Amino acid sequence: MKFTTLMSLFLLPFVVSAVSCKKKGPAEKAGEGIDKAVEKVGDAIDPKGPVEKAGEKVDKALGK
Repeated sequence: MKFTTLMSLFLLPFVVSAVSCKKKGPAEKAGEGIDKAVEKVGDAIDPKGPVEKAGEKVDKALGK
């Protein structure tokens, strides 16, 4: 009994965060913009190869 109660309390935050909301807030949008900028800087320093570029195109096509 204690184990199932403890597991429920442990997993509750993960379940709530997974189903909480689908809209992106301004902070999340800003974070994505920063991520893209950092990725572009990294690409300028260390350019991607043809296989990596093809993999990104596949990811975009699949919506990932």
